[in-house]
Amino acid sequence: MKIVIVLLLLLLFVLCWLRIDFRRGQKHHIQNNHNRVYPKRRGDLRLYTDGTDLFAELFRDIHQATKHVHVLFYIIKNDQFSQHFLDVLMHKAKSGVEVRLLIDWMGSRTISKRMVKELKKHGVRFSFSFTPKLPYLFYTSQKRNHRKITVIDGEIGYLGGLNIGKEYINQDPKLCPWRDYHLKMTGESIQDLQYEFLTDWYTATKEDYRKSDHYFPQQQPGTMQHMIVPTEGFGLEETFTRFIHKAKHEIIIGTPYFIPSITLLEELRKVLRKGIKLTIIVPFVSDHLFVKEAAYRYFRILIKEGAHVLQFQNGFYHSKVLFIDDHLCDIGTANFDKRSLFLNHEVNCLIYDPSFLAEVAKKIQDDISNSTTLAERTLTRPTLVQLIKERIAYTISPFL
Repeated sequence: MKIVIVLLLLLLFVLCWLRIDFRRGQKHHIQNNHNRVYPKRRGDLRLYTDGTDLFAELFRDIHQATKHVHVLFYIIKNDQFSQHFLDVLMHKAKSGVEVRLLIDWMGSRTISKRMVKELKKHGVRFSFSFTPKLPYLFYTSQKRNHRKITVIDGEIGYLGGLNIGKEYINQDPKLCPWRDYHLKMTGESIQDLQYEFLTDWYTATKEDYRKSDHYFPQQQPGTMQHMIVPTEGFGLEETFTRFIHKAKHEIIIGTPYFIPSITLLEELRKVLRKGIKLTIIVPFVSDHLFVKEAAYRYFRILIKEGAHVLQFQNGFYHSKVLFIDDHLCDIGTANFDKRSLFLNHEVNCLIYDPSFLAEVAKKIQDDISNSTTLAERTLTRPTLVQLIKERIAYTISPFL
């Protein structure tokens, strides 16, 4: 009996410590950081929804680099495609081009020490992002750099939902084809993407290049108005709320994980009460445990009040898109979930250009045509296993 009591007390102590560590770590982070605000810029954008096409273009641009290549990914897997990507970076570094590679320590945990040594040996300047640190060990262990940024010669930029791994180029049978939204951009906003990368690089390495003109060549404005919107584990809830408030007729949310905050859930309910159409597109196939069940409690509320919830059937749906009427679109790295809202560092692109919005609208209609309405019985007649999963998912939803 004494052993049981000691174990229970120990468990209680650990749980209390985790809670205090997380709350204090989060408060310290918010007090000592800020989200950078960039102006509207003009540039040229290109949308990719297929990883094979995206990476063929990205690799060509990296091969043609003459000065510097800066790469940030959340995930780089340990597979043949990832090795090819790293080989491309090592080749450029050996040729004399500055190459910096920054990857999230947890998302890219399968990268071996041997590979890190190989990268550095060939001249790639490498660092992990967000390694756990004292005094807030648990909080920092939950932080993720979820951004995917590539900047080439300070002239070409990429951002979006695609990482580096075989599934992203349709080589995983379970998740094939992989549907995602990723942007290539040129023009004025490249300076903002470059600044975001160099800020993350400074945070990880304490090497500060943000005032070096070498990385910020003058760029000519393009034809499409847009704005880079970074967030650092706070501020995204307010950003999404502002977008929602702009809606007059329709909101479309495309996300692989739908776990909104209480505030965002209430904002969406207000939208429905106003008679504004709300469509939510999520995957039918799940790539993570519990994320599908975590969304069900929110879907029950929103569907009852008039929302349309669709499950994408043609492979895995990983798009992160928010489309407001026909005048505003948000594409980037942030999911519509609590982790992106309150933990992850994200970067999105807010787009205003009518011609580009028309292209995005067509892609979204393709998504809708490849989706089916979420089955009513899934929500109204859940199995015992589903109910257990939902309870677990609700408990751990901030960390999914």
